[in-house]
Amino acid sequence: MKKITSLVLAAILALSLLASGCGQTQKGPVIAIPNDTTNEARALLLLESLGYIKLDPNAGVTATIKDITSNPKNIEFKEMEAAQLPRVLEEVDYAVINSNYAIDAGMNPVKDSLAIEGSAAVYANILVVKEGNENEPKILALVAALQSQEVLDFINTKYAGSVVSSVETATNGYDPNLDYDALFGEEIKVAASATPHAEILEIAEQILAEKGISLEISVFSDYVIPNDVVEAGEMDANYFQHVPYLNDFNQSHGTHLVSVAAIHNEPMGLYGGKQSSLDALK
Repeated sequence: MKKITSLVLAAILALSLLASGCGQTQKGPVIAIPNDTTNEARALLLLESLGYIKLDPNAGVTATIKDITSNPKNIEFKEMEAAQLPRVLEEVDYAVINSNYAIDAGMNPVKDSLAIEGSAAVYANILVVKEGNENEPKILALVAALQSQEVLDFINTKYAGSVVSSVETATNGYDPNLDYDALFGEEIKVAASATPHAEILEIAEQILAEKGISLEISVFSDYVIPNDVVEAGEMDANYFQHVPYLNDFNQSHGTHLVSVAAIHNEPMGLYGGKQSSLDALK
């Protein structure tokens, strides 16, 4: 009888522990991150730099949550389309968001983020064309306009550190090796994200207009169509992505797109949702 009673008591104790959650791993904060390969890696690398996780060193700029080797904060990751992250911010503890989407959502990456990455050159936003078109005079004219002092001043004034120019030596807006008289009447079609890319292109548009070159800016809200239309020859160039994303896109889609110039960097930030500080990660 004593043996049976002991077994019953042990069973009751086990059930009690199960109900109370004792012995289970305590859940950590929920962090939403981009689900596209290169931006997911970028978000994870930011979290690693902050000491919250460790990644397989061989994963590099294509790391995913499967490459996490240490997660002492028991972070739960929610992977989703980068553009959706600001919209779900209040539903999660934190989110790692690209600056362009943060700015679109009315956030200031410098003031509102709880942590922000440095301006890594590998993530500079680039002007992209189809391979073979890199040296077309109108493309070179666009590059000179985008790398102008006027554009540099606009970026510094408009974005105040939320967007950082990647141009080391600014031009006066024009390429001295080009025959602009021969380019008079030319049209350049560019696919771009709204913020800050289309806004920056509008400054280049004014510079080119002085030489009789028109710039047609088409705004897209996704990361696929801008590359597809350049590959198909429907657009001359696009301006929305960084080199790691471009390389991954070419490999997975069989496209032949190349970078012709680095224009700016958008530091990725960690933003608070349900949490207003980093205390939950300490």
